[in-house]
Amino acid sequence: MTRPLSVGIAGLGTVGGGVLRLLRDNADIVAAHAGRPISVTAVSARDRGRDRGVKLDGVRWYQDPVALATESGVDAVVELIGGSDDPAHALVFAALRAGKSVVTANKALLARHGVALAQAAERSGASLAFEASVAGGIPIIKALREGLAANRIRRVAGILNGTCNFILTSMRERGREFADVLAEAQKLGYAEADPGFDIDGVDAAHKLAILTALAFGRAVRFDDVHVEGIRQVSALDIAFARELGYRIKLLGIARRTEAGIESRVHPCMVPENSPLARVDGVYNAVVAEGDFVGRVMLEGRGAGAGPTASAVVADLIDLARGRTAPVWGAAADGLSDAPSVPMSAYVGAYYLRLMVLDRPGVIADVAGALRDSGVSLESMLQHGRAPGEAVPIVLVTHETRESQMRVAVDKIERLDSVLERPSVIRIEHG
Repeated sequence: MTRPLSVGIAGLGTVGGGVLRLLRDNADIVAAHAGRPISVTAVSARDRGRDRGVKLDGVRWYQDPVALATESGVDAVVELIGGSDDPAHALVFAALRAGKSVVTANKALLARHGVALAQAAERSGASLAFEASVAGGIPIIKALREGLAANRIRRVAGILNGTCNFILTSMRERGREFADVLAEAQKLGYAEADPGFDIDGVDAAHKLAILTALAFGRAVRFDDVHVEGIRQVSALDIAFARELGYRIKLLGIARRTEAGIESRVHPCMVPENSPLARVDGVYNAVVAEGDFVGRVMLEGRGAGAGPTASAVVADLIDLARGRTAPVWGAAADGLSDAPSVPMSAYVGAYYLRLMVLDRPGVIADVAGALRDSGVSLESMLQHGRAPGEAVPIVLVTHETRESQMRVAVDKIERLDSVLERPSVIRIEHG
């Protein structure tokens, strides 16, 4: 029999436990596809005594994950610790320097240190696989790096965070405010006790940085991603979106333009009949547009033990078969140096909601601020009158430059009749 692929797993949380269960329960399927068995021979985690529902009899235990990475009996290392710093950082670099291939789900590490990781893998001849780092069980990494490799990718867009999608879906379906739905998501386990990485868009931005590098053959530049979260989206905005024929989604979007590469994460209004608008709950979806293939969309569960473990083991099967690919689709020194387009240069249509005192001249003042900033108004919504009281007014603009819109919003916010910072959401038709 062909010698098994000996695997060491660092991190035995939800995903690590899922990988162990998948390799045990589907051992026959995995071996058939891999051409040999895949065996976990060493593990590392913080709490040795914790019951993970999976037997670890005969498996070597390492308190220090870096020691696991350099063990001679381990062929490949699976890193499921998370985070861009040590110990995950030290573990992965140690494994690659030792010539051991690495499978990881760590989007933060890849987004922050992607080029250095690729260089380390190239120097030692090891592989670095990371299908599980973006969109859980959706095979978008392989699709971009291999399946669509012959295409010039024009655009990648997607719902990349299931927590945010669950919150926005629940707000729309039940008419509840953000804080209430967030608390429910935490009780259900869809949101962390400290949900900032999810709801502030950072998690989605890590994933978009990875997709941008793969789609456009450029070095990973996380700091160039424009990032906004969903804290400011209200039930009122979602209700107005429905009236206008839109749904609000947190999207990650990367686009090739004549000026360079645009990459941004923020709430968007998308038409109700668009494919991404219909992706609800904890599901993720990614759309890629290539010059020859056209539009391709992949949808599925973006997180959780099962989907993420599925992606990890798929990478292990590739390693067992000897199937490898450059980390970012090309050698590190062959990656593009295409510039990043600043968010201030973005051009698009905008939804603008104001809470104003209902009194004469308010609309004229707002229209004047838009006019003076070079922003053209397409339509306006106002329901009823309440003289002297606060009422919402919704404006939809024609396409305009982000820098002009920011100037207009600052002017409008300073008007005496405007009671709070205007709510601004970009409209995404593509």
